[in-house]
Amino acid sequence: MHRSIVTVALLTAGLAAAQGAESAPPRDMLSIAASAVVEVPFDTLAITLQAVREGAEPGAVQTQLRQAIDAALADARRAVRPGQLEVRTGQFQLSPRYSNKGVISAWVGQAELVIDGRDMSAIAQLAGRLNSVAVSRVAYSLARDTREKAESDAAAQAITRFRARAGDYARQFGYANFVIREVNVSSESPHLPQPIVRAKAMSAAMASDESVPIEAGRANVVATVNGSVLMTR
Repeated sequence: MHRSIVTVALLTAGLAAAQGAESAPPRDMLSIAASAVVEVPFDTLAITLQAVREGAEPGAVQTQLRQAIDAALADARRAVRPGQLEVRTGQFQLSPRYSNKGVISAWVGQAELVIDGRDMSAIAQLAGRLNSVAVSRVAYSLARDTREKAESDAAAQAITRFRARAGDYARQFGYANFVIREVNVSSESPHLPQPIVRAKAMSAAMASDESVPIEAGRANVVATVNGSVLMTR
């Protein structure tokens, strides 16, 4: 999918006169913005799994969280393949819960384990068999090489459109050509989080080979060129 956005403004002689002859930009200046979009499949998956524990003593809750994460790590580390499937710990939180009387009634803790990489199938299967933690978030993104190539392709298209539009508009205004005076190229790559509506229940009855359902979809990488050209006779 490709699309472009072009905005044109001609600096008039009246504006030049109002600003003063010395500080005014050339009257033949043209400002243009052009965009291009390159659509590519998401190729990196990150699944965040969470352990939640509650108890009367913070130390006991912390110990239970550590045990849950350690159990998941012991299994997950055996599947690690650099770049394809990586494992790391995430947030660790412990906070008090207060009663209506303003006193601590319990302690609630949360700990996270993150599995990410390019092998989406292996990541989904691993996340599905870790019984001491439950899936809380899924996020898709682009690997660095994929993103950089898409940004380069989008920028090339946007620059081509910028130059074509500059020539077209210059001719429509009665000029023969143009000279680029100033240009800025920017790009934007999306990161797509997908919340899990129904987290995997931590149940001994769950099949160990159950895989987390995934559907990566596609990303739109946008490049924009903004600049000004001097129209010439």
